[in-house]
Amino acid sequence: MNSLIIAGMLLVLLGLAYQSGWARSRSLATANGVKVHSRPQYHGSYVAIWTLVPTIVIVILWAWLGDGITHNFIVSQIPVETVQSLDQVGLNATIARIKSLASGYGVAGEVLPYEQTAGDALRSFQFITFLVVIVAAAVAGVAALLYARSRITARLRARNAVERVINIALLACSAVAILTTVGIVASLVSEAYKFFTFIHPIDFFFGTVWNPSFSSTGGGAHGQYGLLPLLAGTLMITLIAMLVAVPVGLMAAIHLSQYAHHNFRAVAKPIIEILAGIPTIVFGFFALVTVGPFLRDVGGFIGLDIKATSALTAGVVMGIMIIPFVSSLSDDILNQVPRTLRDGAYGLGATKSETIRNVLLPAALPGIVGAFLLAVSRAVGETMIVVLAAGNSPVLRGNPFEPVATITVSIVNQLTGDSDFAGPQSLVAFALGLTLFVITLCLNVFALYIVRRFREQYE
Repeated sequence: MNSLIIAGMLLVLLGLAYQSGWARSRSLATANGVKVHSRPQYHGSYVAIWTLVPTIVIVILWAWLGDGITHNFIVSQIPVETVQSLDQVGLNATIARIKSLASGYGVAGEVLPYEQTAGDALRSFQFITFLVVIVAAAVAGVAALLYARSRITARLRARNAVERVINIALLACSAVAILTTVGIVASLVSEAYKFFTFIHPIDFFFGTVWNPSFSSTGGGAHGQYGLLPLLAGTLMITLIAMLVAVPVGLMAAIHLSQYAHHNFRAVAKPIIEILAGIPTIVFGFFALVTVGPFLRDVGGFIGLDIKATSALTAGVVMGIMIIPFVSSLSDDILNQVPRTLRDGAYGLGATKSETIRNVLLPAALPGIVGAFLLAVSRAVGETMIVVLAAGNSPVLRGNPFEPVATITVSIVNQLTGDSDFAGPQSLVAFALGLTLFVITLCLNVFALYIVRRFREQYE
C-alpha cells in the first residue's frame, strides 16, 4: 500500500512537471521573434528530471535508513531491564513480535503489556514517519519543479541536458549487466578457492570417482570429488543433442529459406520458434514418461539394453529442444547472403541444390558454425531435462544407453537439502559452476572468433 502511494505521488509530480515545462516552452515559442533552442518536449522532460531527482533521493534515503531508525525506536519502547535480560536471539524475537502486533496480524501466545504498548507506539511511529517522508518528498519535488521551470529560457539547452541524463541512464544499465557478471564470477572464484582448501585441484579435475560424503553419513570424511564422470556425462549428452539438433535444424533452415513458399514460411517459422518457448521442465517430463520408455521398448525390440533414463534419452530430448535455436539462427544467416550470389550461380546453369551446396552454405558457414557453438553452450548448461531423464548415475562410462550424471545435476544435488555451506559438500557446487562457466565462456568466445574471422562482407 505504501509503495502504491509513493508510486502514485511520483506519477502525479512527473505529470505536473512535464506539463509545466512544456507549457512554459510553448509560451516562449509564441513570443514575437523568439527562437527557442529546444523543443517543448525537451523542456518538459528537463523539468520532470529535476523534479524526480530530489524526490527519489528522499525515498531512497528513507529506505536505506528507515529500518535502523525503526529498530532503535522499537528497542527504546522495551523496558531496559528486559533488554538487558535478553540475548540477541531473544531480542530479535521480541522485536519481531512487536512488529507483528503493529501490523495487526497478532502473535502466538500471551501478549505481555509492554509488547502491546510498544506495538501501538510502533504503529503510530510508522504512520507519522511515512507522512513525514511523503510530505518531504512532495515538497522537495515541487521546489525542484519551480526552480527548473524558472530556468527555462529561450537559450536554455534543455535537449542537451536531457540527452546527457539519458546517456547516463543507459550507461548505468550497461554497468548493471557487467557488474552482475563480475559479481557472479567473483563469487564463484572465492567459493571455489575455499573448496580447493579441502580438496586438491588435481584430485578434483582428474579424479574418476564422484562420491561426496555428507556430514550426516560420512562421519566427518570429505569423500571423493572426481570431476571426470560428470564431465563425461555432460559431453556425452551434449554430443547426442547436437547430433539430433544440427542436421534437423539446418535442414529445416534450408527448406524455410530456399524451398518453402512465403505463406508456408510465415506460418511454419513461428510455430518452430514456439518450441523454444516451452519450459524445460515440460521437456524433462516428456523425456521421462514418453521418450525414455519408447527408446527402452525399441532397444528391447532390436536386442539392445537401453535404460529408460539414460544419456540417450536426455540427449535426444535436449536435441529436440535446441532444434528451433539452430534453425532460427541458421535461417536468418542464410537469408543474409546476397541474392546476387544465388542469381549468379543460376546464371551459370547451377541447379538449386548445387547453388545451396556450393554457394549459399560456404558463404553462410561462419555464421552457421557460430550458431552451432552457441547451441552447444545452451546444451552444456541445461539442467531440468538431465535431472529427470539422465538417471543421475555419476559413474565414468562410455555407454550412452546407461544412466549418467552431469555437472548441472550435481550442482543441484549438492545445494539442495540440509547442507553445510562451509564444508566441501556444498562448496564443490561452486567449483563445478566455475568449471561450467569456463567451458561455456570458451565456447562463446570461440563462436564469436569464428564468426568474426570468417565473416564475409557484402555490399
